Formats: sequence, C-alpha cells, structure tokens
Amino acid sequence: MKVKPYEIVIFVVSTLAAIGVGYLMINISQRKQEAKEYPRKVVEIDTQELDPAVWGKSFPYEYDTFVKTKIDYGKTEYGGSTPYSKLERFPAMKRLWAGYAFSIDHNEDRGHHYAAIDQAETERVKVVSQPGACANCHAAEAPQLIEEMGWEEFNRTPYNELKPHLKTGTSCADCHDPQTMALRITRPAFINAMEEAGVDLTSASRQDMRSYVCAQCHVEYYFKGPNKILTFPWSKGRTVEAIEEHYDAYAFKDWMHKETGAPMLKMQHPEFELWGTGIHARSGVSCADCHMPYIRQGSVKVSDHWIRSPLHNPNQSCQTCHNRPAEELKERILTIQHKTDELLTQSQEALLTAMDAIVAARKAGATDDELKEALHLHRRAQMRWDFISSENSTGFHSPQEAARILADAIDYARQAEIAVLKSNAAK
Repeated sequence: MKVKPYEIVIFVVSTLAAIGVGYLMINISQRKQEAKEYPRKVVEIDTQELDPAVWGKSFPYEYDTFVKTKIDYGKTEYGGSTPYSKLERFPAMKRLWAGYAFSIDHNEDRGHHYAAIDQAETERVKVVSQPGACANCHAAEAPQLIEEMGWEEFNRTPYNELKPHLKTGTSCADCHDPQTMALRITRPAFINAMEEAGVDLTSASRQDMRSYVCAQCHVEYYFKGPNKILTFPWSKGRTVEAIEEHYDAYAFKDWMHKETGAPMLKMQHPEFELWGTGIHARSGVSCADCHMPYIRQGSVKVSDHWIRSPLHNPNQSCQTCHNRPAEELKERILTIQHKTDELLTQSQEALLTAMDAIVAARKAGATDDELKEALHLHRRAQMRWDFISSENSTGFHSPQEAARILADAIDYARQAEIAVLKSNAAK
C-alpha cells in the first residue's frame, strides 16, 4: 500500500511532538529533583546572624554573586556603581537645594555592600545632626537595634550615637527568614505604610515579595514629629500628587529654601512609587526580575544577587520577556533616559528662572504674604523635579509618568514666575 505524503507529514509531526513532550517531562522531573536537593542547609543560621558569609556556607551560589556588590562594575549613562559628585555634574542642584544638606554633598551610590559605609562617610551626616531614623535602610543591624531599643527610641536617637553599632550594609537577613529562606519584611516603616493602605502582607505572593523586599528602602520617606519617626507618605496613595497631598495635610516641610524662603520638600528615592505607575508593574514584573534576574549555576537556577543596572546584563534582565537583540534593548532604555534627562534640564532651568524672580522681588521689598502664591508654586515645581531627579531610573521605571511629572514641574515653575510678576511686589 502506497503511503501518502500527508501521512508521512503527520507521522513526522507526531513523532517530534512525542519526543518534545518526553523531553519536557524529563526536564520537569529534573527540576523537581533540583528543588528537593537545593537549597540544602550546611549549617544552621542563627536568627541574629547578619554576616552574609555564614549564610553563604549553605547558599554558595547566591553568596558568590552577592559579594560582587563590592565590585565597581562601572558607570552607566546616568548611574552605575562608580561614585561621582552629582553636584559637580549638575551644578544647578546646589542652588535648588540651597540651605539643605544635599547642597553640600550628593554622590552616585555604590553597590549594596557599601550602604552603611557610604552613609557614615557622607558630609550630610557631619554638617547636620541626623536622627537614627536615617539608618533604617543603610545597616543590617537596624532591625535588631529596633527590637532592643524600641521603634520610637531608635528613630529619635541621633545617628552619630548609633553609628558605632552600624557595621554591616545590606545582608541576607534583610530580606530572608534564616529558617525557611522565605522572603520577609524586616523594616517597620514599610509594614506600617502597607497596613495603613489596607494591604495584607501575610497574603502577599512570592512575586509581590520580590518587589516588597526592595520597597522597604527604595521609596520616598520623611521623619515625622518630634521623635523623627520614619514614615512613608502614602496615606493618600503613592502618586506624586497623593504624596504632596499627604505632606500638605501636615503642613510639612524639610527645610526653608535659603534663597526664596519657600517651605520645601526633599524627595528621596521613590523607585517603588514610580515603578508602580509603569507598564512593568502592571504586567506583573517585579524589581528582582530585572535587577536580580534568574541565572543558571550548573544545573541550578538561582536569583543573581549582584544587584545592579539591567544595562549590564540585558540578556538575563530583558531578553527573558523581550525577544530583541541586546543592543536594541539597551538603546531603548537609553532613549527613554535621554528624553527624561532633557526634561529634567528644562525643569531645572524653569525653576532657576522662577527663583531669580522671587529673589529679585524680595530685594525690591516683597513680603512673604505678597509672594505666598509664588512660594507655594516653587515648592510644587521643585518637588516634582526632585521626584524624578532623585528616582534612580532616570524615568525608565515609568517613562510616560516621568514625562508628565516633569511637564508639571516646568508648568508650576513658570506659574511661579508669573505669580511674582502679578504680585504687588512687581508694581
């Protein structure tokens, strides 16, 4: 009997499909076996253990990549791990933060290993008496000190008094339970903010936790009240407008601007907030997916604990989802960052022009009451510029939102200039 061509095609396709299914089943079986065999504890890890090297005895693959956070892997266009003075690169910052400690010292961050070291060495803690609250995210000892001292006592104790106890930067213990290795939250400020927002952290998925452990620190925050309680300003939401509304409800200010006299807000590093408005967050992509992507160590798949810019490993960070050449993906990132940088420069120029107008009006005898509207607009404009300037992705975490915020910054700065011209001081 003559075999028809289509029967041969069907046979070949069926055979290949069977082989494919068989390979898949073998692969699944192997991965299940890996899950049983790894991780395996070599040593018991004490609940108070902070030294990553001890954790590394049981988890050598993760430890081998984590210790690389000591390495200076070089600059990116707008970041990286090579420290440099941002005040020298962006001299407008000295005027924008006039009268505040950031106008004295503001540098590009190094790797997570240096979190405690760099904080101890910055001029900001030398020229201004900082509260212990600012050590919450810079030292692995913080949770233990909080447990010993109490939340309020830890926050209000001067940083320089706590400094001798702050010896370890980021540690495995910051994010992992030493008994189960499950991701965990160790910083009370994040727990408090999420509880206030009605989020039940006990029901968070592992994918949620792969962002939440980062959000313990990579957020906007302030020191609330006389006890300087570390607080996340999320009572109204996490957008820039909601954060502004929170601060306005308290009539909160970080400092009085030295040149204009406006009550100012200093943004910190709102990566979690900006990321939350972007396409990656809406698509279920976590912080760790990009900054700690899965890598293969022999037959084992682990998270890369060399926490760094995806620009340095786009194959693992980006190509898992985007089937495009690595150079094309890097170009997409840089295009977004270049556009954001242009808008940051334009907003800086608009702010400086508004400041010049306010300063000139004061020299002409303008009072605070006459400049009230202009000062409020100065505060609003600079908060938005600072929100994007201090956020460490240069707009990439949410390009459209970053552009919208900077457009508003420019608008409010121009309105401040107009408000001065309309005031009695200009007549």
